[in-house]
Amino acid sequence: MANRPPFLILDRDGVINRDSDAYIKTPDEWIPLPGSLEAIALLTQEGYRIVVLTNQSGVARGLIAPPMLERIHAKMRALVAAAGGRIEAVFHCPHGPEDACPCRKPRPGLFRTFAERFAVDLAGVPAVGDSLRDIEAARSVGAAPILVETGQGRRTRARHPDLDIPIFANLYEAAQHLLLRHP
Repeated sequence: MANRPPFLILDRDGVINRDSDAYIKTPDEWIPLPGSLEAIALLTQEGYRIVVLTNQSGVARGLIAPPMLERIHAKMRALVAAAGGRIEAVFHCPHGPEDACPCRKPRPGLFRTFAERFAVDLAGVPAVGDSLRDIEAARSVGAAPILVETGQGRRTRARHPDLDIPIFANLYEAAQHLLLRHP
């Protein structure tokens, strides 16, 4: 496994695409953040294997039907591919906060499912998110959280000024940091 390309875990809403308090319910509402597709392409071309782990409580709330969520993810993958990148897999939690399911971040279930499916040791795997729950989930499995200030990131940083993790303006800046750290 030592010679396999490194993995990178990304949250979706607020990291790759614009977030919405009304949820991303259709492919038309899925709009990439500036530089995010280019960041994924750059990382892919440098050997990173990109995996998306995302809470999607809009499914539990009846706002997004599972087939529509798959169409949204198909659009995301297609736009990433058109930019020259690749997303290896998307893992999502369809449950709401009141469901207390083990896969909903900040719980580690999505991370563990990914690790099991890809036979990955999560220790030190970079995990980019925009919320405290992304950070907590990554830390709980030994991954290396990174905060971006897009989406909920600025608010997360303001509410938790003592965060001792790398913080970047956006995914493109985080990608540049990762490539400098692991050329």
